[in-house]
Amino acid sequence: MKIALAQQNYHIGNFEKNTEKIIDAIQKAKKENADLVVFSELSVCGYPPRDFLEFEDFINKCYEAIDKIKQHADTIGVIVGSPERNLSSKGKSLFNAAWLLYEKEVKGIAHKTCLPTYDVFDEYRYFEPGFEWNVISFKGKKIALTICEDIWNLGDNPLYRHWPMEALMKQDPDLMINISASPFDYDHDDDRKEVVRANVLKYKLPIFYCNAIGSQTEVVFDGGSLVYDAKGNIIKELKYFEEDFAVVEMVDGRWPMTDIKSKLPLESASGHRPSTIAFFDKEMRVSKQNDPSKIISYLTAENNIAQIHDALILGIRDYFSKMGFTKAILGSSGGIDSAVTLALACEALGKENVRAILMPSQYSTSHSIDDAEKLSKNLDNQYDIIPIKNIYDSFLGSLKPIFKDLPFSLAEENMQSRTRGNLLMAIANKFGYILLNTSNKSELATGYGTLYGDMAGGLSVLGDVYKMQVYALAKYINCNGEIIPQNIIDKAPSAELRPDQKDSDSLPEYDVLDKVLYQYIEKRQSPNEIIAMGIDEQLVKRILKMVNTNEYKRNQFCPIIRVSCKAFGVGRRMPIVGKYLS
Repeated sequence: MKIALAQQNYHIGNFEKNTEKIIDAIQKAKKENADLVVFSELSVCGYPPRDFLEFEDFINKCYEAIDKIKQHADTIGVIVGSPERNLSSKGKSLFNAAWLLYEKEVKGIAHKTCLPTYDVFDEYRYFEPGFEWNVISFKGKKIALTICEDIWNLGDNPLYRHWPMEALMKQDPDLMINISASPFDYDHDDDRKEVVRANVLKYKLPIFYCNAIGSQTEVVFDGGSLVYDAKGNIIKELKYFEEDFAVVEMVDGRWPMTDIKSKLPLESASGHRPSTIAFFDKEMRVSKQNDPSKIISYLTAENNIAQIHDALILGIRDYFSKMGFTKAILGSSGGIDSAVTLALACEALGKENVRAILMPSQYSTSHSIDDAEKLSKNLDNQYDIIPIKNIYDSFLGSLKPIFKDLPFSLAEENMQSRTRGNLLMAIANKFGYILLNTSNKSELATGYGTLYGDMAGGLSVLGDVYKMQVYALAKYINCNGEIIPQNIIDKAPSAELRPDQKDSDSLPEYDVLDKVLYQYIEKRQSPNEIIAMGIDEQLVKRILKMVNTNEYKRNQFCPIIRVSCKAFGVGRRMPIVGKYLS
């Protein structure tokens, strides 16, 4: 039997385009004499559709798309993902379903049982869990068909009470097929491969695993679809951060030995191959959680940075293309965050579609302006210089009767930032740009930013990237030659809102700060657990208080491209008025 995997980038609610892509892949699979072609989870409507699922018209369009696709499933079997109505009077009105179409008919439907409700997932809000498990027969083979999380219920402490594969194994299946929408984070792809392989080794069956690709606002899907034989060998591994298509032939449960490959380091979509030293075994993954000396080296490991780079490029590119935007604008300060954001934007959108605005004040250093200019010249993108001193002085003059002779304070600093935000938004409105935000995760975590100023934007590029990772990204971008001027990388970071200001005046040094933030945000460690790692008690309490008291700022922030296992936004829901650790 020849089985094709179609790893495609869907657009949520774009039924016409999604259906067209699916039908094109069906035709391609037919030309390659495939018996069956497999698509990813909720491929018909795109994942995650969220509250669109509450609209009956949306579900009607899903069914209409299935009817169109079914007409092309004549001589070939087609497995697609789509909601299915729950005809029972009990439970929620929909199932998350995998549909097997063949001979222009629906031959079988499998319902997702394990509905995740953690991090960015909220499936139990919409779907009823599957409660019947049956293999689906196709061309003499019995398929154990599951959906994404259904194969993750492994280990000594499973998250769910029901285990679809355990029920399906009682019916002697010949192979497993799993359609998935498993998001990217830089500590997840190896885990995902291990989970898929663990199912193979447990059940002694080959598996075809088709994952989603593409970015849906903040969530990035990296693809990497897999085929394993029954012994746990990788037969086929599809590309990461790209659409891909492959046909694999299974003969009596076996594949030609020439197709088998071992688990090798992955090349990033940009063509960079990470060095062996960047790969961390399972012991390192465990020890980094409890050894603060290893946290930064893990966060900035070359493989992680290569993947983060590719995820951010895909996130920017898909956000613009799916929203119908073409041009981006951002403030270029001569600092590391705006430099990395600008370089990524130019790569994702094309230099001709990115405009940088330099907005020096009387507190800006000359080298910051020079560095920002040099960066844009290296990238060959359009840039403009708009000094803000006169605008700032006008604000001060207008406020003089109210401010009187009170000393210079945070109010005057934030006025500069908001002046810049106002100018950027004016240009964006005038010429149809989307403003890219340049704040990093370390700043957002601690509230080191100005609402309606440097926190303005339509999309946050670095909001899930710690400051030390930003530096590592800059070095990665420069790996084939200097794009980001070395002085931007070397100089001490500063907001330049008052004379001789440095970030370290307000924040701990970033290499220490990021260690604490990672333990608290990603690993959900308590203050005492972090202190027990040898980090100063007062410093830990100070940092965690900054995180929790600034939730109100993050609540008003723009969407953030997610690259970690715990990003700010929909996957991290904290009360604004909570007292805990504040």
